[in-house]
Formats: sequence, structure tokens, C-alpha cells
Amino acid sequence: MNTANGYLTVAGINVDVVYKNIKNMHISVYPPVGRVRVAAPSRLDEDAIRLAVVQRLPWIKKQRAQLQAAERQSTREMVTGESHYVWGQRLRLKLTDRGGRPHIDAVGSELQLSVPPGMDDAGRRKVLQSWYRKQVKAALPPLIDKWEAIIGMKVNAWTVRRMKTKWGSCNPESASLWFNIELAKKHPAYLEYIVVHEMTHLRERTHNDRFAALMDTYLPSWRATRDGLNGAHLAEEAWE
Repeated sequence: MNTANGYLTVAGINVDVVYKNIKNMHISVYPPVGRVRVAAPSRLDEDAIRLAVVQRLPWIKKQRAQLQAAERQSTREMVTGESHYVWGQRLRLKLTDRGGRPHIDAVGSELQLSVPPGMDDAGRRKVLQSWYRKQVKAALPPLIDKWEAIIGMKVNAWTVRRMKTKWGSCNPESASLWFNIELAKKHPAYLEYIVVHEMTHLRERTHNDRFAALMDTYLPSWRATRDGLNGAHLAEEAWE
């Protein structure tokens, strides 16, 4: 009887597998980015589950495409009073027109944005996006240093960029990591989880039992953190 939950990768899609005392298998696709979860009877082995997922691939891909194409929250107008998130905290935008270069500060409950007079909302969004990228870039070095020592793997390069369907990714061959700029809006625990997740892939490429066991060792509460992050919107606004 199977009791250990795990992961499969089928046609490039990561699948969470949860064994339960049930008669029939259930395959679900969850928002916001189409996480696939299989609830399987304890008697089934990995091959049977993989076959069932392969048979449902057309449906799974259709559901994922619909979720990933779902309309996002409307584009921010970048005016005083709007809500914006910084490291999980909701701040009110305070816009000031003044000469000189654009500048942003998070002060108390305010996100203070100073821009040259006449800058349009698209320009203001670009300033904010650049600031978010700098936040993630500043937060990553100490986290990577910390987890290199714990995991025992060296990160050769890392980049912060816009990603439509992932919070992070990695290339095990080059030991390169990529992080979603949107993580600057989430609680810092989520960024650390993504760092650990991607660095663990340097030791184990697939989401198999060994990967789950390693994650259990590094971050015992990683599943709850993962579910919290996957339950969040990938982007609060549509960047242009």
C-alpha cells in the first residue's frame, strides 16, 4: 500500500500526488497557474498514475491554458491612493511630481513615488517595476549564501525577470536560477521557499520522492508555504 505523497513530471508538467483511502483517482487543476494534483487510491503505483495523467493530458492542458489566460486584475492607474504590495504588506501610493530622477520609498503605510512632472502612468509603472526588481535583487544574495552552505550546492548565476507562469526556475547544468519579479510583492518567506526549491533542483532535477525528502529536511513546512504562494495571484496588475 502506498502512503508516501510525491511528485511526477509528465510531458513537462509537474504533478502533485496525494495518496488517500479512496476508491477512484481524481485529477484536479488549480488556479492561478494550473497546478496539477492527483488524489490516488493507496493501492495504485506510480506507473498507473502516470498512465492516467497521460490519458487526461488534453483536458489538463486545456484547463491550464484557460487559467493562465484568465483576465488579470486591471492595470493600475498609478495615482495617489492606490494599493500596492511590498513584501506582503499593503501600502498606499503617494505620488509627488518634482524635478530630478524618479525615486521610490516605502515609508510606514505609504509607497512614496516621486516623478518628473508630466510623466504618464506607463512611465510610472516602469519606475515601480524597476524598483520591485531591485528589491528582489537586494534580498537574494544573503538567501543564496545561506542555502548554499546548507544544501551544499553552488549557484553560478541568478536573474530576476518577469515570468508569466512560474515563480522561479533553474538550469541544473549551468547552476543558474531565475526568479519572478512579482516575488517582491509577496511575504519574504515565499522568496526563501523559491530559493530553496530551485536550489534543491540542483541536487535532484525532478519532483520525485527524493526531492520531497530533501525539501522536508531543509524546510519542514514547505508544502504549506507552497500552497500559500500558489493560492496567490501571480501578478496584481498587468505590466505593460
